[in-house]
Amino acid sequence: MAEVKRERRSRPHGFHVSRFTVCLGIAAELLLSTAFAAGVDSKKDQLQDLKGRIEALRREVAAGEESRAYAADQLRETESAISSANRLLRELGAERDELKAQLSDLDAQSQRLDRQTGAQQSQLARLLNRQFVGGDADALKLLLSGHDPNQSARDTYFLTQLSRAKADLIQQLRAVAAEKKHLADAARARQAQLAEIERRQQESHAQLLERKQQRLTTLAALADRLQAQRREISTLRRDEQRLTKLIEGLGRIAANKKAAAAAGSGRAATAPPARSHDPGNVGGAFAALRGKLRLPVKGTIAGCFGSPRAEGGANWKGVFIRAAEGTEVKAVAGGTVVFADWLRGFGNLLIVDHGDDFLSVYGNNESLLAELGASVKGGESVATVGNSGGNPDSGLYFELRHRGQPFDPLKWASTR
Repeated sequence: MAEVKRERRSRPHGFHVSRFTVCLGIAAELLLSTAFAAGVDSKKDQLQDLKGRIEALRREVAAGEESRAYAADQLRETESAISSANRLLRELGAERDELKAQLSDLDAQSQRLDRQTGAQQSQLARLLNRQFVGGDADALKLLLSGHDPNQSARDTYFLTQLSRAKADLIQQLRAVAAEKKHLADAARARQAQLAEIERRQQESHAQLLERKQQRLTTLAALADRLQAQRREISTLRRDEQRLTKLIEGLGRIAANKKAAAAAGSGRAATAPPARSHDPGNVGGAFAALRGKLRLPVKGTIAGCFGSPRAEGGANWKGVFIRAAEGTEVKAVAGGTVVFADWLRGFGNLLIVDHGDDFLSVYGNNESLLAELGASVKGGESVATVGNSGGNPDSGLYFELRHRGQPFDPLKWASTR
């Protein structure tokens, strides 16, 4: 009796400990969930702040030029819209492929369950047949039959096990049926999502065709003015100055970000060590790629670094690679997208920061596939070739810069 009392007294204590543990676990999950949500919100805020700084920089670069009647500026709205429409179509395509893969997986799971159900039903049928042949005698009947008690015990055990196996199989069949219903519901939901994506794809494609037609109409109306302005030495020089000013501003934003991060961690912000502008004399991950870089697109080199431009009055600060419209442009190395917008003279422009003061610049794109703040890998598609910004030829304008200074990309590219 004393032992029973001790056991009863011990139960509430054990119960409170268990409840405390559960509560502690729930609290920990809530804290982790809150921390994760805070981290996501923080990243969103940082990206929004970066976008605000880049937009302010873009306005600063364009300041003092608004009064100038540049023909190419009339292409900005349609070319930016074409870029956005193409990026949306690509994203929808990727989402569509993912949904199709999920549907295929759901179908495979459903077929597996069908096979499992068939096997279980066959097994259940065999058990029922054995029970029917052996009869459904109960234990009392077996004991009163006068047969050997040991045999009766064995028969009773057999019938009990048979009943348990039957019950287990029925329970498994019910579980499989529930899982099949869940899979069918998931498949219907994916099919509905797929139909909606395909509808949005058709809508976006129609808008893209409309925007492209608008651009062709605008180009035809501005052809003479565009050609005349591109021949002006002052136009080309202003384009170069505009890009240089933008890159200098991006450098300031990056420096301020590093200083803020250092202040937040309690470390004193120190000035970077003096380094040569010659990228051949520096170290780091990007510098190690010298002679191994793949050009961002395959095509014909139409303008080489340092050579005079056909329009006259300026030399190439990068290379122009002729390529078919829509050809994918690859990032030459891993990094972060620090600019993805339309810029006068360069159309849809993308700039990737590779660290160690190295930047790669991709201009005159039809579409920008990577967005501001995105992390990209070497060889990843970040844009598609075009002739945005009033460029007469379809191709990619490509630059490499170190500490804001352009250098010859072909000396860094692999010849294989």
